[in-house]
Amino acid sequence: MKLLEVLQERTTPTLLIDADLFLYRASVIAEDETDWGDGIWSLATDLKVAKKLFTDQINGFHERLGTKEALMCLTSSENFRRQVLSTYKSNRKKTRKPVGYKAMVSWVEDNWPSHTQQGLEADDVMGILGSCTDFKTVIVSDDKDMKTIPCKLYRPNDDDLLEVSEQAANLNFFQQTLCGDPVDGFYGCPKVGKVTAAKLLGNRPDWSVVENQFIKAGLSKDEAITQARLARILRVTDWDADKEKVKLWSPSR
Repeated sequence: MKLLEVLQERTTPTLLIDADLFLYRASVIAEDETDWGDGIWSLATDLKVAKKLFTDQINGFHERLGTKEALMCLTSSENFRRQVLSTYKSNRKKTRKPVGYKAMVSWVEDNWPSHTQQGLEADDVMGILGSCTDFKTVIVSDDKDMKTIPCKLYRPNDDDLLEVSEQAANLNFFQQTLCGDPVDGFYGCPKVGKVTAAKLLGNRPDWSVVENQFIKAGLSKDEAITQARLARILRVTDWDADKEKVKLWSPSR
């Protein structure tokens, strides 16, 4: 099913669940290490525990937000951002997923309404659907990147239910472009941190501010756009619904 058709039949608000995040948390908590002596250790996961933890989380979201509808959003094995920058997230290749994580993903796909879109991260699936005014949705995630999406956003760790305006989303997007995200393998504009980015952008975000800062740092406009494309969590305006393809962000849009 095409991405923008996933929610077409739903008439009540749908929770767009960051399944990657909550599956990871449940799997980590359920993981247990054992010392067998003589320097021998092993890792094991009780999937029953992990499944209960995940299910309890989702039930808690339904109760808190007053809807029974949910879509589990998952990350594809491919990522379009690697075509923008080949080293995107390359520093994560050696990061171990919890034992049983892949089995948990399969379980969710078999037992819950879910969607994986080829080439996209779960963040992008949530961003596209969450910013589409045709649907009533709430994004459920603690990922700060979701604040770059104009949407209704619930952050469980802080129990915050936010209405992120387009202006606020653009401000957060430009700040992310300037600051970069070393965890994801892109570094933004040299010597610009969160405080500096906030001062530069003020309350009225404009791309020219971002571009000028890159130029001052001795970088080109194209390099600024590359960083923006890596920072950009896709919105519905960044998605070609007919061709099922990403429309790479540019300052003209």
